[in-house]
Amino acid sequence: MKRKIFFEEEGIKIINDSIFSTKEIPENSIDLIITSPPYNLDIKYNTHNDKLAYKQYLEFNKKWLSICFKFLKDDGRFCFNIPLDKNKNGQQSVGADLTVIAKEVGFKYHSTIVWNEGNISRKTAWGSWLSASAPYVIAPVELIVVLYKKRWKKTSGSKKSDISRKEFMEWTSGLWTFPGESKKRVGHPAPFPVELPRRCIKLFSFVDDVILDPFVGSGSTLIAAYQNNRKAIGIEIDTNYCELAKKRLITEAHINEKQLFEEEYYAQNY
Repeated sequence: MKRKIFFEEEGIKIINDSIFSTKEIPENSIDLIITSPPYNLDIKYNTHNDKLAYKQYLEFNKKWLSICFKFLKDDGRFCFNIPLDKNKNGQQSVGADLTVIAKEVGFKYHSTIVWNEGNISRKTAWGSWLSASAPYVIAPVELIVVLYKKRWKKTSGSKKSDISRKEFMEWTSGLWTFPGESKKRVGHPAPFPVELPRRCIKLFSFVDDVILDPFVGSGSTLIAAYQNNRKAIGIEIDTNYCELAKKRLITEAHINEKQLFEEEYYAQNY
């Protein structure tokens, strides 16, 4: 199937392609990358194999991280939403391992935000119940690792910030507490809430900056970017998820709503 620009309106673009093959993004053009790559938990995506051997999973991440590194401007930032650890099919220090790989690729480390989803039930596993023989400790949190390319101080862009004093004081704390997103509501097996990219966008980018999500999925990053006056590019290999992201941009972000509905009506009736 020939990949293409799936959607493009008002500074928001969806590319129906793989991060490994797209030619649509120039090097040194992106201000901020926000993404949550597949977690390798055997989630049933339409196209991606989410059940790799752990070594293969790390190699997969190193490959796409290397590509994204080239896309960033020298003062570009990267917010990397990943698990703290993994206990399915063997304990793994996923957050630590992926952070090390990102640094090997060339990213420089700034800080780590701990995201408390407040959803303990789906992550609870006691192991040996009431026994010291083999208990499990599972933290109901995820990480947002904050990295950058060459220099932390941002000098490019509009230099216009839109973050409030209250938001700045709250979000510069390394612990963020807000709920995850409902798979059923969104219609995607692993969505993240718009609140996550919204905070990253307002804290780490200027108005009119260009945001990239190389695994855009249900489109949460694009919605947050549009609602906060940023340009954004989402890459998604699955056409159905591209359609989902487009629909959410229309229904939740109200992007060019009238024109898009007129185009669909015309296509169906003429």
